[in-house]
Amino acid sequence: MDFIEAVKNSYQMLVRNKMRSFLTMLGIIIGVMSVIVVMSLGESAQGLILNEIKSMGSNLIGVLPGGTIENGPPASAFGVVITTLKNKDGEDILRGNNPHVEGVAMTVRGNDIIYWNGNKLSATFLGTSASYMIVQDAVMDEGRFFTDDEDLSNAKVAVIGSDAAKELFGDQDPLGNKIKIKESNFTIIGVFKKKGGGLMQSQDKEVFVPLKTAQNLLLGINYINSMAIKVDGPDNVSAVQDYVTQVLRENHNITDPKDDDFTVRATTSAIEAISQITDAVKFFLVAISAISLVVGGFGIMNIMLATVQERTKEIGLRKAVGAKSSQITLQFLIEAVFITFVSGIFGIILGTPIAAAVASVAGAMGYAWDLIISPSSVFWGCFVSVSVGLIFGIIPARKASLLDPIEALRYE
Repeated sequence: MDFIEAVKNSYQMLVRNKMRSFLTMLGIIIGVMSVIVVMSLGESAQGLILNEIKSMGSNLIGVLPGGTIENGPPASAFGVVITTLKNKDGEDILRGNNPHVEGVAMTVRGNDIIYWNGNKLSATFLGTSASYMIVQDAVMDEGRFFTDDEDLSNAKVAVIGSDAAKELFGDQDPLGNKIKIKESNFTIIGVFKKKGGGLMQSQDKEVFVPLKTAQNLLLGINYINSMAIKVDGPDNVSAVQDYVTQVLRENHNITDPKDDDFTVRATTSAIEAISQITDAVKFFLVAISAISLVVGGFGIMNIMLATVQERTKEIGLRKAVGAKSSQITLQFLIEAVFITFVSGIFGIILGTPIAAAVASVAGAMGYAWDLIISPSSVFWGCFVSVSVGLIFGIIPARKASLLDPIEALRYE
């Protein structure tokens, strides 16, 4: 029997027992569909996160409290409160007059219910330096940002993101109005221009106050949560990282790099680290979704064993007229692979619109979510489905090839 005839027999077997074939194929269809959807969502989410980091620019350096192993995340990234970074650290970095440092924005964060005229908004408030505008390339829609003098004097002024302003004030002009944060009234002096994006954090939804005002009046702390340092060009990022590290070690009396109680990273390093993390997450998600392929494989084995039993006389007749055991084995393997391959195609066809629907929902929610169906996901979907057919079809095929022709012909 040639390959074409084996494929024809496989198709006839599927058509002859439609319901049984459908139920058998269902496990493979769901498994491949899951692989396509998970890989698409994983790559789309990875692209969203990386694009957001890239949008910050390739000339930014971030400083977080807490030491870290090489290329690993700092302890503060896991929600641990670490108080090793102080205002003096950022001030000394600026005071060193490094020619490549354009600005240093120190930040602290808090969450509270913000009130205005009976309206309320649950939002993140950010205490930051006046240099935030330079470091983050922020743009005002109306009004102005606060000054260094307002920061030093613990001024009760605030700048609000566009989405927060819309939700709190509606169509009214926020400028000059007073909002209440933690029982203190702040006068709004500016509104940021809408920036968009913001999977991890969004300037559009936050409220900004002077750094020292946030530390002394709202949070009661004497440390900062992070620093962002703007470098005059990507080529100088590495040199500025070394400079910042040296300043911090001197301030913290550290001589052994292993004792660093801070982490200095460029955005390019963050991209590499996040890529590794998201790749690992994608791998585990695909591995979990592939479990259904294993379940479907047992279904394939079951139907092929039943097929061998139903076609015992046919197998005996073919062996009686000279068919070799290898030919019988090949026939049943082709049939098993045909079933899984067809299932894989259906899984790909069904998985694509599901991934597209998720992308549409994410886009409607305001995220820059791109639909990504990579060739690798289609390849792996087909490859795994065919592999399942080969693996789980070998036992039935072997059983068929070992049938004794005389006993097979006498089978009832």
